[in-house]
Amino acid sequence: MTDHVQVDKFPSHTFHIPVMGTGYTADTPLKVARYGISSVISLVDDVLLEQLRRYYSEREGEPYTEIRNGDEDARARRITAYLNLLDRLIERDTEALRMSPFEPDTEITRYFELLPDSPGKALYHRMLGTNDAEQRVEMQAELRLMVKRGRIDVNIMTKIDRASDNKGDPRPSELSDALSALRGVADSDIETCLVLSAGLNTRLFGYLSTFDSFYPDDQGRLKKQVVLKVSDFRSALIQGKFLGRNGLWVSEFRIESSLNCGGHAFVTEGHLLGPILEDFRNGRQTILDKVRPGYEKALKSRGIAVSDDLPEQRVTVQGGIGTSQEDKFMLTRYGVDGTGWATPFLLVPEVTNVDEAHIDRLAKAQSDDVYLSDSSPLGVPFWMLRTSDSEIERKSRIDKGCPGSGCSKGYLVKHTEFSKKVLCGASRAYQKKKLEQIEASGLSGEELLFARFKVTEKACICNDLSGGAMLKLDIDPRAKTTVCCGPNIANFSAVATLEEMIGHIYGRLSITDSPDRPHMFVCEIGLYFDELEKQVNEFNAGRSERGAGYFNKFKENMAGGIEYYRTIVDELPAENRASFIGKLNHYEKKLEALKIKESATFDYSTVTPSPVADSSLPV
Repeated sequence: MTDHVQVDKFPSHTFHIPVMGTGYTADTPLKVARYGISSVISLVDDVLLEQLRRYYSEREGEPYTEIRNGDEDARARRITAYLNLLDRLIERDTEALRMSPFEPDTEITRYFELLPDSPGKALYHRMLGTNDAEQRVEMQAELRLMVKRGRIDVNIMTKIDRASDNKGDPRPSELSDALSALRGVADSDIETCLVLSAGLNTRLFGYLSTFDSFYPDDQGRLKKQVVLKVSDFRSALIQGKFLGRNGLWVSEFRIESSLNCGGHAFVTEGHLLGPILEDFRNGRQTILDKVRPGYEKALKSRGIAVSDDLPEQRVTVQGGIGTSQEDKFMLTRYGVDGTGWATPFLLVPEVTNVDEAHIDRLAKAQSDDVYLSDSSPLGVPFWMLRTSDSEIERKSRIDKGCPGSGCSKGYLVKHTEFSKKVLCGASRAYQKKKLEQIEASGLSGEELLFARFKVTEKACICNDLSGGAMLKLDIDPRAKTTVCCGPNIANFSAVATLEEMIGHIYGRLSITDSPDRPHMFVCEIGLYFDELEKQVNEFNAGRSERGAGYFNKFKENMAGGIEYYRTIVDELPAENRASFIGKLNHYEKKLEALKIKESATFDYSTVTPSPVADSSLPV
C-alpha cells in the first residue's frame, strides 16, 4: 500500500499565476490557459465578473442575459455563468491551438516553445530535428495529444463573508458572500482548484461538504479540488484535519510568505519562509498520516469507496520569488511541486489587467513607492503603490475636507457602531461619524492627529482593485485604480512579453536590472524587521494593544530563522554566499539592538477601528 500517488507527474509548467486583487487576474485564464498555464481568479467582486461576462460575450458572439443585483441568488449565478463562459472559450481556443500547424509563429509552436525542459519539450525538439517526413507527422500527432490546458482556479478569501444585506438585515446563512461564491463554483462546469485563503471559516468549510463535486467520483477523481493558502505548517495541519474529518481532501498546500507578497499581508509572529518550507519538507508524510484516518472514515460514512492510494497532495510556494535561481532552489532544495509568480506579471500586459498609466508607474516604481499600509477596511496590513490613482484621490479628498469614499459594492463592511446598517471603514458615511466622535473625545496634539490618521487611511479597495480592468477594457473610463503589488516590483522595471517573463522564470534570459538584489529570504527578513520595528515603536509609544511578550516572541522567532539560514548558506550559489551572510549579520545586529519596553499603558482602541484577527488559524 502506498500513501501518496502522483496523479500528474508532468504538468505543463512548474509555476502558476496567483490571484492578484479583484481585477488584475479576473480574465487571466482566458489569456494563458491554452498554453498550459494555470491562474487564479478572485471571486470577491461578482459585479465585476458580470461586467466581464457581458464584455467577453459581446466580443466573442456568445449569448448574454444579464443577471441583475436583485435577482434570486444573483451572486452565485453570476459566478457560475462567468466560469462556464471562460471554460467554453478556453476549450475552443485550446482545440484551435491543438490543430494549428507546427510552423513559425503559430499557437501550437508557441505552446511548446514556452514549456520548460520536460518530456514534451524534448519530443518537440526531436520532431524539429528529424528529416523523416513520416516520423515527423507521427511525432506531431503525439505532441498534439500532449497539449493540456491550464486550469481556471478560483479564490475565496474566507474573511470576506458578509452575512447581512445592504440595509443591515441578516441574510439566510447560505446567502453570505463566501457561501454564495462557493455555490457558484460548485454549480459550474469547470474542473478547478478552489483556493481558500485567510484562515479557517468553519461555516464555509462545513458548507463545502454539502457539494458532491468536491468528493471523489466513481473513478476516484476529484473534479473540483481544495487548495489551502497557508503561512505555516501548524495551520496547514489543523485545517487539513478539519476538512479531512468531513471527507474533503486538500489537494495542495499553497505556502505564501506572509510579508513578501502582494495584497493583504497576514503577518505572523516573525516566522520566516525558509524554516516554514523546512517544516513542510520534513512533515509532508506527517500530514498524510494525521489526516488519513479521519478522511477515510468520513468517506465510508458517505458511502464512497476508499482507495488504497490517497489522492495527490501538492505543496507549492509563492511570495517574492524573483529569479530563476530562487525558483529552482524552491523546487530542488525544498521539494515543492510548483511555484507562484504574481507581482512581476503586472508588467505583462497580455496576461493581467493594468491600464497604461499604471503600467508605467509600476515600471518606474522604487522600493519606497510600495508600502505596507493600513488602508484595508479589513484591518489587515495591505501592500499599496503610493502613486496609484486611488491613493492620490483618497489624499485629495482629505485635503478638501471630505475624507472617505462612496461605498458602491460594500464587500468589506463590518462596522455597526453608528447604525443598524453595516458600514465600511473606508466609506464617507463611517469616517464622518468616526471623526466627529474623535473630535468630541478630548484628544489633542499628536494623539488627535494619530487618531484621525488611523481613520482616514482606510481606502476603498473592493471597488478600486477592479479599476485596472475597468480602464483597460473600457468598461468604465471614470474608474480609479488601486495597485496592490508586492515589494518585489522594485526589481522589475520594463514591460515584458509572456515569452520574456516565462524565459526569465526558467532561466533562459533575465529581465531584472538589479544584479545586487538580495536573496528573497533576505528580502523577507528586511520586511519583517521593518514591520517589527514599526510595531515596537508604536508599543513603546503606548499605541499598541499587544503586550511585550508578543514582541519578544517575534524577535525570538526571527532570530531562530536567521540561525536556520546560516545552516543552508553552503547550498546557495557560491557567488551569493558572502552577500547572504553579510545581510544575516546585519539583521541579527539590528534585532539585538531593538529595545522593547516592559509595558506601555496608553490605549487607542477607543478611537480607532478594531483590527480583524490576522492569524491563519481557526476562527
